[in-house]
Amino acid sequence: MVRDTSESQRKAKILVEALPFIRRYRSKVVVIKVGGEMLENLALSESLTQDLILLKSVGIQVVLCHGGGPQISESMRQLGKKSVFIEGLRVTDAETMDITAMVMLGRINARLTALINSQGAQAVGISGIDAKLFEVEREDPRLGFVGRIHKVNTALVMGLLQAGCLPVVSPLGIDAAGEIYNINADLAAGELAAALAAEKLIILTNVSGLYEVFGLDETLISETRADKLREMLESGAAAAGMIPKLQAILRALTAGVPRAHILDGRDQHALLLEIFTPQGIGTLITSGAEDEEA
Repeated sequence: MVRDTSESQRKAKILVEALPFIRRYRSKVVVIKVGGEMLENLALSESLTQDLILLKSVGIQVVLCHGGGPQISESMRQLGKKSVFIEGLRVTDAETMDITAMVMLGRINARLTALINSQGAQAVGISGIDAKLFEVEREDPRLGFVGRIHKVNTALVMGLLQAGCLPVVSPLGIDAAGEIYNINADLAAGELAAALAAEKLIILTNVSGLYEVFGLDETLISETRADKLREMLESGAAAAGMIPKLQAILRALTAGVPRAHILDGRDQHALLLEIFTPQGIGTLITSGAEDEEA
C-alpha cells in the first residue's frame, strides 16, 4: 500500500517557509493590540490565544495590550449612561471611569489572562497602574479622566518577559496625584511599543486594514509609509475610529519601531499569516526612512 504523504508534505513546506521569519523575530519584542470586539467572540479569542502561544513557543517576546470599548459601552448602557466620543476618544467622567476600571480589570483582563493560561502559557495580567507602567496627564478637559501618557516605566514588563511570561496589559494609567485614567488602547500600545523598542506593533481590529476611502474594498492599502498617515490625519480623511490607531502607529515608527501593521482580527490566525508568511495580510506601515522588507 502506497501512503499518500501530500498533505504532510504541504504542512512541512509551510514550516520550512516560516523558518526565516522565526529566526528573524526570535527574541524580538512584538506588541499586539487587540480590540474588545474580538474578545466577545469565543472562536476568535481561542484563535488569538493559539497564535500567541505559538509566537511565544518560537521565542518571540509577545506583549498583549487589550481594549474593551464595546464592553464598556454595553455596561454603561445597562447602567443608563450614554457613551460620548470626541475624535475617537471616550468622554470619561468619574462614574464612567469606575465602570471602565471594573470592565477592563475585572472582566476583560482577567478572562483573557485565564484563557491564555488555560492553553499552557504563563500570562500575567497587569494594567498601566501597576508599577506606574503608564504615567499620564489629563488629555483634554472635555474628555474628563482620559489620560495622555508622558512616561512609560518598562521595568515590570521587561521583568515579566525575562521570566518567560506574556504580559496582558489593560490601558489604564495613573497621574502624579494617584488618580486613575482611561487610556485609548491603541495609543497605549503605540507608547508601549516605542518604550520597549519593539520590532513590530500589530493592531488587530474589525476591518481589513487601512483604506483610502473607508468602506470601499478596492481602496484597501496593502503597504504605505508614515507620511501617508500624517497626510490622512491632517486632511481629515481618516475615519474617527481609525484616528487613534494612526496616531499610535506614528508614535511607534517615530520612536524607531521598524514596522507596524493593521490587521483584520476577524480572520483566524491573522497574526501567524502576517508574521510567518512572505505575503502578509492587512496594511503594513513603515517609517519610509529606507526601503524595508515586508
